[in-house]
Amino acid sequence: MHAMKKVLVIGSPGSGKSTFSRRLRELTGLPLFYLDLLWHRADKTTYSREEFDRKLGELLEREAWILDGNYARTLPLRLAACDTVFWLDYPPEVCLEGIRERRGKPREDMPWIEMEEDEEFMEYVRSFPAVRRQEIQRHLEEHPEKKIVIFHSRGESEEFLSSLK
Repeated sequence: MHAMKKVLVIGSPGSGKSTFSRRLRELTGLPLFYLDLLWHRADKTTYSREEFDRKLGELLEREAWILDGNYARTLPLRLAACDTVFWLDYPPEVCLEGIRERRGKPREDMPWIEMEEDEEFMEYVRSFPAVRRQEIQRHLEEHPEKKIVIFHSRGESEEFLSSLK
């Protein structure tokens, strides 16, 4: 396994990016940053795009990191800066179940606790493969020099993390 210093963890909402990222942080000692915390405020408003981009730019300049999140608009910038990508490419049903399981639980990756189902958000997750998958693949194909690991099931990602111990 090559040395990982700058890692992206991407995938549909509910795929388990944050859980995977926390485990990766524990196993590698790399600092972890959640893009959701750069974008969302605790009162459920968002920072400006300029503020998000400024904070992201500062993170990308660091020597080492794990960045958890999609934010398609900034994927090309993050891909250019990283050395490794983990893509949790799971079926929508798996992701929807992940969202249902985390409801009502405090999370270090979000500044609030999700208490109810947001139907618009759930529909976004259902349509994620159809709407986003091709775009993600295209961006990844533009970077053959990067180490790209694609997981198609939670079992595959668990197996990988176990191999790092």
